[in-house]
Amino acid sequence: MKQQLISTLTILNKKHTILYPTDTVWGIGCDATSEVAVQKIFEIKQRAESKSLIILVDGVEMLKEYVSDIPEKVIELLKNTQKPTTIIYKNPRGLAENVIAEDNTVAIRIVKHAFCEQLINAFGKPIVSTSANVSGAETPASFEKISSSILNSVDYIVNLQLENESTNSSTILRLLDNGEFEVLRK
Repeated sequence: MKQQLISTLTILNKKHTILYPTDTVWGIGCDATSEVAVQKIFEIKQRAESKSLIILVDGVEMLKEYVSDIPEKVIELLKNTQKPTTIIYKNPRGLAENVIAEDNTVAIRIVKHAFCEQLINAFGKPIVSTSANVSGAETPASFEKISSSILNSVDYIVNLQLENESTNSSTILRLLDNGEFEVLRK
């Protein structure tokens, strides 16, 4: 895993794209603070920029660097949930403009996956995580089901967990102004 970590960091630092295993499904990723890198993701997915992307961070401390107002209720939820949980926050900062939705929100998940945690921690910045499919196509449940167009479009494929299968998607919650959550996906 160490060699994969080093190779992946090199690619991310060059503002290139990766295909990698996550705590949900295989993802296409890049430096979430680089507009150039994020633009490549939209091109690979053939996706309109008006559709936002999920961002992964390695913990609450990194989350606080990119979202200024995080209620204690959110922190408690994140500490106690076992299922991957993505939360949509208002008024993000320090991220590429093209990962922020038109309503000035961003979807962020604290990842619970050994490789991803180590990668993000070593990189020191959040990374994009969007499913490894062309927009509108079925999300592949395993590496072997990822289309050749995706495999040929990314700059680097992480050579880990190629045999794993996952149909897990994250729960998606929107943080409302009153501090409550709206469930967008369970």
